[in-house]
Amino acid sequence: MKINFLRIILLILLLGTFYIIFGFSSQNGEKSGELSSNITKFILKKMNYDDIENYEKILKRTEIIVRKIAHFSIYTLVGLLLMSFVSTYKLKQNIRIIISLCIGILYATSDEIHQLFIPGRSGQITDVIIDTMGVLLGIIVLLTLLEIYKKTTNKIYIKE
Repeated sequence: MKINFLRIILLILLLGTFYIIFGFSSQNGEKSGELSSNITKFILKKMNYDDIENYEKILKRTEIIVRKIAHFSIYTLVGLLLMSFVSTYKLKQNIRIIISLCIGILYATSDEIHQLFIPGRSGQITDVIIDTMGVLLGIIVLLTLLEIYKKTTNKIYIKE
């Protein structure tokens, strides 16, 4: 019963993350660019960047980095949630990793294809690669946390 509850929670979180990604990808180029620009301006302001002469150039360069970090970060969460969900099933570890990675890659690819149909947006293979690296990091983070947990609980168990 507990495992089914955990699966439901993880599935809701995963689908919610997919929904958020879909929402961002559904924004037209102007709205998406405005959001990225505002976040970048906020970052530059917090860094006290006030070189007016080079501001636009720095803004454009930083905006690209912000967009790529956003891709990587949200897909790291996807990888973490996918691997968590798949780990609730009795499968070999390498199968869990393959399933999680494949689903992550498929969603990243479908997301970029979706953007081809949004005015002012384009699908980028580089974004699929960045998203895939994010998924992979999420999987690695979960595997590392599970390994730490396993070693910690073994140590506690041995001491008792």
